[in-house]
Amino acid sequence: MIFNKDTAEKTAELLLQINAIKLNPENPFTWASGWKSPIYCDNRLILSFPIIRNYVRDEFAKNIEKQFGKPDVIAGVATGAIGIGILVAESLGLPFVYVRPEPKKHGRQNQVEGFLQKGQNVVVVEDLISTGNSSLMAVEALRNEGANIKGMAAIFTYGFSVAEENFKKANIDLFTLSNYDNLLNLAVQKQYISEDQQTALQDWSVSPSTWRQE
Repeated sequence: MIFNKDTAEKTAELLLQINAIKLNPENPFTWASGWKSPIYCDNRLILSFPIIRNYVRDEFAKNIEKQFGKPDVIAGVATGAIGIGILVAESLGLPFVYVRPEPKKHGRQNQVEGFLQKGQNVVVVEDLISTGNSSLMAVEALRNEGANIKGMAAIFTYGFSVAEENFKKANIDLFTLSNYDNLLNLAVQKQYISEDQQTALQDWSVSPSTWRQE
């Protein structure tokens, strides 16, 4: 679920402007999973544009507090959400921790890095939601440390039904600054893509795992 439509449209436009999101249905990208995709999203680029990263920071901070109440800690999911998560935590005047994909193989073997007390209320910040599996693994790691997860806030989601199901099963509320539907509508309005390309992009979102698999 998006925080609000105005933010969703503005965020989508900014991501397109800096090529953090690229749309190319004619020459699709191949994800690590092997899926063919007409869209590629690299939200790490946001950090290189001060005005845009400040916008994302401020929208996160404002909407996180409005939706979840002010938490005790902000947690970022490594590696993509560490930078923006720190900015959000700084804006809210809160401690920050981040969650590795898996525990370190040496030293203290931490998966959650930073100081976290049992029972603290945590909002998790993520950069991108596809199936939601890696994001929810971070939630599980935080819960194993005794955190009370208030919810997750992400920059962008593809809106896959499998992600909605996964978050529902995990009992985690997910809110995003923007999503796939708002992106496509904005991309047509601003002539980043044609209506024919929009149709191809919509077809992909219905069945991304089988799209153009020959």
